[in-house]
Amino acid sequence: MSTLIELSGVSRIYTRGGETVRALDNASLSIEEGGFYAFMGPSGSGKTTLLNLVGGLDRPDQGTVVVGGSSIDAMSGAELAHWRAENVGFVFQGFNLIPVLTARENVELPLLLSPLSRKERREHARNALELVDLTDRADHRPSQLSGGQQQRAAIARAIVSDPRLILADEPTGDLDRASADGVLDLLAKLNRTLGKTILMVTHDPRAADHAGFTVHLDKGRLESVDEKVAAAGA
Repeated sequence: MSTLIELSGVSRIYTRGGETVRALDNASLSIEEGGFYAFMGPSGSGKTTLLNLVGGLDRPDQGTVVVGGSSIDAMSGAELAHWRAENVGFVFQGFNLIPVLTARENVELPLLLSPLSRKERREHARNALELVDLTDRADHRPSQLSGGQQQRAAIARAIVSDPRLILADEPTGDLDRASADGVLDLLAKLNRTLGKTILMVTHDPRAADHAGFTVHLDKGRLESVDEKVAAAGA
């Protein structure tokens, strides 16, 4: 695999109540294209901060963030917004679906600023919903969907523009075990069959088991990166 993401000496520093907090402290990390990475560590360890920096939702105070050969930390706000729209799909713990829109309409949202026609947007949304096995619920609003179905709709929205990178922040945190396993199996499928690079923040060791790499953080520092060893004959 080739390197997709390169973080070099990255720090993110906040001031809270007069106290300086190093949310991320001199982190350097290489992420392979097509890899599935789980970020683990206690609350406040820097997991979400790292995810936000890679996704261009935040900027480092020190160091560089390079994704696909582009130094996203040096981009202007407009350049970064355009880059995110083309390269990144986001999946959040709280689903972030718009209640008054159907599943299909929610999935179409990232395409509204694209040059696609209405017919083309609907076709892209239909394909994304089919990938997550939700075509039969396309015309249902979020309140008519289970938690697992809502998260699958959110994943369809994340992949509708065919991004190379999916960032998932505690995607199973609000789900029961069966629904969580279904969402994790879906993420693993997107990684395996479509080659999507997936970075997932999680507290759940069972969720991390779906990933090929586990990145351990603590107090803003990168502790280790463990690669899963495939079983013999797998």
